[in-house]
Amino acid sequence: MMRPTHQTVLYEEALQQLNIKPDGIYLDCTFGRGGHSKGILQLLGQTGKLLALDRDIDAINSSEAKQLLEDTRFSLHHSCMSELAKLAERNGYLGKVDGILMDLGVSSPQIDNAERGFSFLRDGPLDMRMDAKHGLSASQYLAQTEEQELTRVLFEYGEERFAKRIARAIVAQRRLQPLQTTLQLSELIENNVPFRDKHKHPATRTFQAIRIAINQELEELKSGLAQAAEVLAPRGRLVVIAFHSLEDRIVKRFIRDESGAKFNPGKIPIKEQDIQHGQLKKMGKTIRAEQQELQQNPRARSAVMRVAEKI
Repeated sequence: MMRPTHQTVLYEEALQQLNIKPDGIYLDCTFGRGGHSKGILQLLGQTGKLLALDRDIDAINSSEAKQLLEDTRFSLHHSCMSELAKLAERNGYLGKVDGILMDLGVSSPQIDNAERGFSFLRDGPLDMRMDAKHGLSASQYLAQTEEQELTRVLFEYGEERFAKRIARAIVAQRRLQPLQTTLQLSELIENNVPFRDKHKHPATRTFQAIRIAINQELEELKSGLAQAAEVLAPRGRLVVIAFHSLEDRIVKRFIRDESGAKFNPGKIPIKEQDIQHGQLKKMGKTIRAEQQELQQNPRARSAVMRVAEKI
């Protein structure tokens, strides 16, 4: 099997855990540049189907997407995870899907394109939207969000210990001139963080927090996970790759809650049929990149894969 030229994280592991059947139906919820999708198609037979989606129009219009769309087994949709069930139903796949893959977070092409505003190392417009035609840009968000709310977002979504100090500096700066570029924000953070982590740029957590907030990433994830259980066929697999603790915590709790009794009556007398059980079972332990992949792709260092199966 040919590995894609773009460095797709946990590529072999994802394909293995999806447990692909030649005649199965699969959903790739984060197409990106099609690394995982291409691998899935290579394992499918002539009657298999793969439906992929992405919020990013650049991914939809990419050369990789155009190439894969020549395959009649493949379809690609400009959509988000919160529309997963609707998309599956529209295609007649509700309750029939054999595997769902979610590769979360921001992709390398998004980071590498300075115009998208995701990188604190490249100067570009302060945007950060996954779907550049909808919602507030990062610049607009920072220009109008109250200091207290901004502090909360930086602390909760970025786990930034200097959240209050950074939020105060952003509000003070916008009174003089609103932040417009990534390097303006990055330099402001560097100037207001008293201590630096040895192996992490001081703007890392703040950029992550703002990106999560304006794209509503955690809400999208929760919605997508809940719908995945409905979309999957019995014995269908859910495979999720997370890159930071906030995402991974949500995935971990979801699989845990869906893998046992959702209501524990304790000592109250209750019939077995009245106990509400989850729809999934946890499959094995968490999976991380092996040393060989880490040497080739340092981004894989923070990747955590969790797998569940529909009961």
